[in-house]
Amino acid sequence: MSITTHDHALETFELNLGPQHPATHGVLRVILTMDGEYIVKAEPVLGYIHRMHEKMGENRTWAQFMPNTGRLDYLAALSYNHGYALTVERAAGIEVPERAEYIRVITVELNRIASHLLWFGAFVLDLGGFTPLLYAFDDREHILDLLESVTGARLTFCYFRFGGVYNDVDESFLTGSLAFIKRLRERMPMYHNLVTKNIILMKRLNDIGFISKEMARKYGATGPVLRGSGVNFDVRKHEPYSVYPELNFDIPVYDKGDSMARYMVRMDEMEQSMRIVEQAIGKLPDGPVMAEKAPKVIKPPKGDYYGNVEAARGSFGIRVISDGSTTPYRLKLRSPTFSNLSLYGEAAQGMILADALAFMGSLDLVIPEIDR
Repeated sequence: MSITTHDHALETFELNLGPQHPATHGVLRVILTMDGEYIVKAEPVLGYIHRMHEKMGENRTWAQFMPNTGRLDYLAALSYNHGYALTVERAAGIEVPERAEYIRVITVELNRIASHLLWFGAFVLDLGGFTPLLYAFDDREHILDLLESVTGARLTFCYFRFGGVYNDVDESFLTGSLAFIKRLRERMPMYHNLVTKNIILMKRLNDIGFISKEMARKYGATGPVLRGSGVNFDVRKHEPYSVYPELNFDIPVYDKGDSMARYMVRMDEMEQSMRIVEQAIGKLPDGPVMAEKAPKVIKPPKGDYYGNVEAARGSFGIRVISDGSTTPYRLKLRSPTFSNLSLYGEAAQGMILADALAFMGSLDLVIPEIDR
């Protein structure tokens, strides 16, 4: 800790939040310049878990990079599988069977609920409440069991293939998914009674961590952070992909821009994901789950291709440049959480330290996805 005196009226000191601090949920370091209990300046520092994913993409075949996508946002890995698969399929002109796209949407939305449940439990834990974490992980475990039955994994999924999915879903997965949704619907009122309506949570989140529409747009924020500031943008609706246009769901938007608004967006999104899964299972067509003419070796024509999807934390984009060979010439990942974190320094100015930690939790950061 170093103390610096700029003038007689202001004494500041520097405080390291992280990189080993439970509230940063990973190896994120934030250098805080403090005036007593108040933050004068907050500077996030990355680089502690950098793994060169983009460079690895240039040294592997198109198919070999797929497992890497599950190691980015490991809490919502299937969205990242989906984004990469869609981008390469678009580049290579591969048609995906309808059944495969419905299965993709079902698994991605279950994964989104699992991600939001983990965020919910960990966020409340940051604020001092332990019990909701146990309830949230109990529900999340049901999703992981379902996804494991079809993907073989519970966290870093690599289930999608160029042209479809690795294997078909069976009846037990579909009935299990519907049974889980019925269970979670019955438990949502309990979550709201236990946490959302809790006076301690309300005092910690209401009118704290304000992000204006202008600030959200300036830093390129997306996902629940953007929608909590009153901007109605969701890639699934506004830049439609897969079979989302065939499904009926709403985009939760809250105008207030505080930590509670971002909390409510995610709680409402779980309800919408349940609607999507139910409809997708109801409409699931028969047929193959892999394209018949999917090439064994992928060689997209020369060109510059971009695709994006709505991941649990915002818009995940992939830009690939192909030189016509079996490996990408260049691969660039657009991380939603990187943009969401970028506004932290400006938004945290003037906050007391305890509020700044609650604010950080409301951003739902996954550090390996930022620092990839």
